[in-house]
Amino acid sequence: MAAYITAETIKILRDERGLTQRALAEAIGVTDKAISKWESGRGLPDISLVEPLASALGVSVAELLTGDVRQNANRAGNPLRAKFYVCPICGNVVYALGDGAFSCCGVRLLPLEVEQSDENHGIAIERVEDEWHITLDHSMTKDHFITFIAYVAPDGVTIKKLYPEQEPETRFRMGMSGAIYACCNRHGLFRVPTPKRSLSARL
Repeated sequence: MAAYITAETIKILRDERGLTQRALAEAIGVTDKAISKWESGRGLPDISLVEPLASALGVSVAELLTGDVRQNANRAGNPLRAKFYVCPICGNVVYALGDGAFSCCGVRLLPLEVEQSDENHGIAIERVEDEWHITLDHSMTKDHFITFIAYVAPDGVTIKKLYPEQEPETRFRMGMSGAIYACCNRHGLFRVPTPKRSLSARL
């Protein structure tokens, strides 16, 4: 059975926000008796109230539904600390500014662990005018290939999806210093920093 909001979650989050049952009720347009019923386990909020309830309690809908609340001083997120998720069935790429609960093709996705670039997954970065030209010396067969290359900087992310038989290369418009990521379908996610001052670098 799919998880839903629990009485304990609502009460704990309300207490942490310093809200009375009446204040929470007014914020989402219900009575304080309704809040009391939810917190005592004698009722559940209607699905139409999940989003406003999460907003009033200062959490995401996913956090409210699972009860797994992430403490993060910067809820806006930092792209350089974000995570990639890849569907093992269709290859869909999900980029998130923090931990989350994601699924695709009926499969729950796990965040990819980042490795430093190695001799088998060397990422070459060359500056060409105002762009980074990214290349890899890597096979691109149907069984072993680079699935995407990404440029992540403090102000955003750009992702280039790749497929078998394509060349493992791309260009990104140069921006703030950040990192280049390349994902191998067999060996996972690799990362190197972008050059800061040199015109080109083999990393």
